[in-house]
Amino acid sequence: MTVATLGIQGHCAHCQCTLLLKPWQLNAIAINEPFTCSHCQKTLQLNDPKQIKRFKSLDSLAMLKASLLIMVCTALLVALVLEWVGLISVVEQLNFSLVAIFVYFIALRLARQRQHMTLILAAAKAHID
Repeated sequence: MTVATLGIQGHCAHCQCTLLLKPWQLNAIAINEPFTCSHCQKTLQLNDPKQIKRFKSLDSLAMLKASLLIMVCTALLVALVLEWVGLISVVEQLNFSLVAIFVYFIALRLARQRQHMTLILAAAKAHID
């Protein structure tokens, strides 16, 4: 059973199939190594600089969830303390908390949408060792 967590697809230049890339294929793309298409067994590689840049930008999304959780927890704690001290009412604390949670879910949704992409995989150049 394969589990695709990122939803990154690859479009083969040889057989014109669109395949869900496996983790080992994503690792090969990350280190700029050619790999074989699981459908036609031809060698593929990601060569487009724009797509390489977009693929590499996924690394910055890795810490997003943890950062968002810290932000929401801090916002909830600040709202609780402000309500406890008496600077805001209970309704304002609830509104503040709901806005923080709403921002968390919106940011995660946008990050997940950004993770779904289809990479155009070109024929790999022969390695000369």
